[in-house]
Amino acid sequence: MTGTLSIAGLGPGDPNLITPEVTAALAQATDVIGYVPYVARVAPRAGLTLHPSDNRVERDRAAYALRLASEGAHVVIVSSGDPGVFAMASAVFEVVEAGPPEWRLLDIRVLPGITAMLAASARAGAPLGHDFCTINLSDNLKPWPLIARRIALAAEADFAIAFYNPRSNARPDTLDAALAVLRETCGDARLVLFGRAVSTPEEQLRIVPLPDARGDMADMRTVVIIGSSRTRTIDRPGAAPYLYTPRSAA
Repeated sequence: MTGTLSIAGLGPGDPNLITPEVTAALAQATDVIGYVPYVARVAPRAGLTLHPSDNRVERDRAAYALRLASEGAHVVIVSSGDPGVFAMASAVFEVVEAGPPEWRLLDIRVLPGITAMLAASARAGAPLGHDFCTINLSDNLKPWPLIARRIALAAEADFAIAFYNPRSNARPDTLDAALAVLRETCGDARLVLFGRAVSTPEEQLRIVPLPDARGDMADMRTVVIIGSSRTRTIDRPGAAPYLYTPRSAA
């Protein structure tokens, strides 16, 4: 098989944050496949076919990419952020595992990208500077009781927590439910960062104490970072404070 498949992360939004490795793969691609707004970030050119699709057809998208690559195409599947973080890399390997044996012989590469949580953390300071975890609040692929249990255990263990997919039109109450679990588990002693559309012209950052955090402060373009009990701010006259978590656990 002479085709290739790259699963690439386009980063949080700023073209300057796309890695040179991903840029090179896109320059060599014959086909780019992905969710509509992600494919829209790839400039058209001669010899390149763009294949945008809906957000809920990940397995179909992966199978289509694998078929094209097995026929000799140089395919890039694009995701925002990093393709291995709640994105297309896992979906592709699920389909490879269940698919025809020849797909296992394909040249498949995962090209990392800068995640929304890392971009938001960097913009605010360093809230993920000590132990942290990441939890996807979408219940499309796992039940809410499991999500709630993981939130409670992460808070009890005093991790900083990054919430992905915090709120959507179909799930307007999810983040409020998650915040309620946090308040029950760790009280009020946490700071919350809402980072929306970080690195784009629509970027918004907001830091509030946990009692003041509300679900309607987020949407699907927002990553929410819950600080640990050690996370704190450094005030700066005339400027936004720095938010950071000390590396010392004591």
